[in-house]
Amino acid sequence: MTHVNIILNFHKFARYAFNALVGALEGHIDSPNLSIKGARDSKRLQQMLQDADPDSINLVLWTFYSPSFIDAGAQLQQLKQDFPVSNIIHLAGGVHATAEPLQTLKAGFDYIAVGEGEQIIVDVARKLLNNESIDEVQGIAYLQDDIVKRNGRGQLVDLNDYPPFAPKNHKFGPIEITRGCIYACKFCQTPYVSKAKFRHRSVEHIAEYAGIMRAHGFNDYRFISPSSLSYGAYNESVNLDQIEYFLSSLRQAVGKDARIFFGSFPSEIRPEHISIKALRVLKKYIDNDNINIGGQSGSQLVLDNSKRGHTVEEIITAVELTTQEGLGANVDFLFGLPGETDKDRQLTTELIQRLTSLGAKIHTHTFMPLPGTPFKHESVAQIDPKMEQVITEMENKGLAYGQWQAHRIKAQELVRIRSEK
Repeated sequence: MTHVNIILNFHKFARYAFNALVGALEGHIDSPNLSIKGARDSKRLQQMLQDADPDSINLVLWTFYSPSFIDAGAQLQQLKQDFPVSNIIHLAGGVHATAEPLQTLKAGFDYIAVGEGEQIIVDVARKLLNNESIDEVQGIAYLQDDIVKRNGRGQLVDLNDYPPFAPKNHKFGPIEITRGCIYACKFCQTPYVSKAKFRHRSVEHIAEYAGIMRAHGFNDYRFISPSSLSYGAYNESVNLDQIEYFLSSLRQAVGKDARIFFGSFPSEIRPEHISIKALRVLKKYIDNDNINIGGQSGSQLVLDNSKRGHTVEEIITAVELTTQEGLGANVDFLFGLPGETDKDRQLTTELIQRLTSLGAKIHTHTFMPLPGTPFKHESVAQIDPKMEQVITEMENKGLAYGQWQAHRIKAQELVRIRSEK
């Protein structure tokens, strides 16, 4: 059996995805010929490839969001120049690779994983351990004569069949409790990669792995979900009984002294889901003193055009109720959404000022035309000077925070590489 050395090429935000992939390998393959290592930076990755056994197969895993694609491609080209050997395979996965397979492969990646990666990586590892080609693995795609050869998408997984992280390899992180999203906002890649439906990890599975984290000395617990208060539901409703069952079971599994963070990053709450009853259920169990609320715009026309599925009034009510219950409210805003006019920007400005007067903080973002979304071909709207001034004043007062300026630069890069395809 061939020795396979899997190297995780960490980029910002890649860690959570790698935790799940390594967990899938741990749960489904037990072989002394499989080793897994992580490279935290380019220098470490280069050293690993330089030191690799020439008789082994070295599979370098990449995952990145669309804004990081250019940086990843540049790093790949340097690596291929420095290590042009046949026993190194570069496999890219994630939302950008799934949405833009031809572009990703033409950047130099040997293969891409299309769709969800847990079963793909298990199948790939098994093939490589047997010294077999991975060309026919379901979900794998590659270039042949400049044409993308595809084997469909990776299987939509049942979260209960795979660990949320990899304890044997000491890779821990937030527990993914829900995958997919029924709301399918036009600017978001999540529902278009993982489908527009909810799949939930069971309470028992969550509690089991939270207990494993506790046994390894962890005290803080966070969760990955596209919509926190959608846990246990399969439509637009809120199943508070299931959420309380989840949180109470979790508290029992981790103990009274552990800290539970829910409804904060990386799992925001939709504004229409917030009620006094819901907030009081959360307050019984969570340790975060603030929650993240998805607002996005102060214009109802922009919200409707983006298929957000809630109203401006529901954003205001959510903040009022949250602060009334003694929790901080951090509200996401996405500037420059398609179709936005001067009137829409004025409405957003007015809403921001009203929310901050209620005690909220504004989490700032700029719209990016992400591949795989209905807005992928939209232009990048300019944030007008009046809006810039409002945001800057809020930041100076400590009422706003975020990466809106960096997002604006990334958005322009996405438009550029889109035009170069």
